[in-house]
Amino acid sequence: MSQSLTKETEGVAATSATQSLGATLRALRRAKQLSVAEVSARLKYSVRQLEALEAEQWELLPTGVPLRGLVKNYGRLLEADVDSLIVMLEREVGIPGVQPIVLPSAALSSSDMAMQSDLGQRSSWGWLVVIVVLLIVAGFYAIERGWVPDSWLIFDWLKSLKQ
Repeated sequence: MSQSLTKETEGVAATSATQSLGATLRALRRAKQLSVAEVSARLKYSVRQLEALEAEQWELLPTGVPLRGLVKNYGRLLEADVDSLIVMLEREVGIPGVQPIVLPSAALSSSDMAMQSDLGQRSSWGWLVVIVVLLIVAGFYAIERGWVPDSWLIFDWLKSLKQ
């Protein structure tokens, strides 16, 4: 049985280049001897959605990223080449590939870059000032509570704070 399944899967892979996405998914599902209900139970997509995908009724399916996710999950379950299925989907539906938007550093003017560097320097100085103020307050509190030995207090006015 495994040899016949392998031959059938190879046949599906060979014809998938000429078939549409829905026909390819249907053929792969049948090669794995899975029903639409079994696939629905495993993937947690409705039978109606899977049937619409195999029938290529795009108007009944979500668009964009959710549709890509459906095809990817279906392809993984069927142990198919997911990238090829996504290419087929994009060819049939016209979904552009998800591309991050990257701005080249040359697109920033010199004033924008100077403002970004100033902002970074200002915020680090701000934190430094806050830390120093907190340390000073903690030091005076420790002196007032008597936690600091007299030998550490080199100024007379600090000794007067301790009393």
